[in-house]
Amino acid sequence: MLRVRIRGAGVPPVVLGSGDRLLVGRAPDAALTDDAEGQLRTTTLTLPRVAAHVSRVVGEVTVGDEVVRLRWHGSTTAQLSSLFDAPGGARRVALSHGMGALLDEGENQILLLRGREVDGGGFTDLVIVLDVEEVRAAAPPESASPAVDADGDATTKAPQLERFSREWYVALALAEPWLTGADDYPRPASNREIYERVLALRGHAWNLERPQRVDDAIRAVARLAFGPADDPFTATAGRVQNVRFAVGRRAAEVRLVTTEDLDLVLAAQASGDGLNPARLLQA
Repeated sequence: MLRVRIRGAGVPPVVLGSGDRLLVGRAPDAALTDDAEGQLRTTTLTLPRVAAHVSRVVGEVTVGDEVVRLRWHGSTTAQLSSLFDAPGGARRVALSHGMGALLDEGENQILLLRGREVDGGGFTDLVIVLDVEEVRAAAPPESASPAVDADGDATTKAPQLERFSREWYVALALAEPWLTGADDYPRPASNREIYERVLALRGHAWNLERPQRVDDAIRAVARLAFGPADDPFTATAGRVQNVRFAVGRRAAEVRLVTTEDLDLVLAAQASGDGLNPARLLQA
């Protein structure tokens, strides 16, 4: 028999046993139904102070007699990390809509990127910890879930860069190694390399030939990607060059720019109309 303890900063504690199912999200009660065969006890966990762009149901945890399954239902970007006794000692995977994973015995962490609202506006990451342990007998489930309005506001879109803006192109150039799978890139792109990449993709690079303008754009991307509370430019005293590698990776992780965006501008560049990639969307 298995027991799963769910915890996190400000998250009501929940204990699940074998035969339990838990729906987690911004307003999971709206999706509360019995499972198809009526064999699982279903409860909900409403995450506190979550951003409006977090899905009503982001995840579903099902506890069996021998395994614990996580099914990701949200469009919100998240990562699953597990610690266990094995070579390397850990795993880390990105969660996408419809993805399923078996949770390891011990501590499993779900990092909901930009999932929590902070005072004064902006967002920070939300960490949910699931401790899985084997027990001799099934433990009675304990659940605490505040009442929610099933007819509450619909899920909104996460904050994004304005598509085809100067900052969007800078984020695209900075995140390109992660978008193309070349994340073993030995160093972050320099201001000159970012300028030249934007110029090559678009045919015009605004005023990015001035290094300060590149720095300003990267700072704007960082504020949106990390949120004010975790902005590496204000949280550390490092130079721009020391944090831009993290900004590029984060921009790709939270989908400020995507592989589809890169494919679009590359197609526009190949057609000789780099200044108007939006035309390809209308074709």
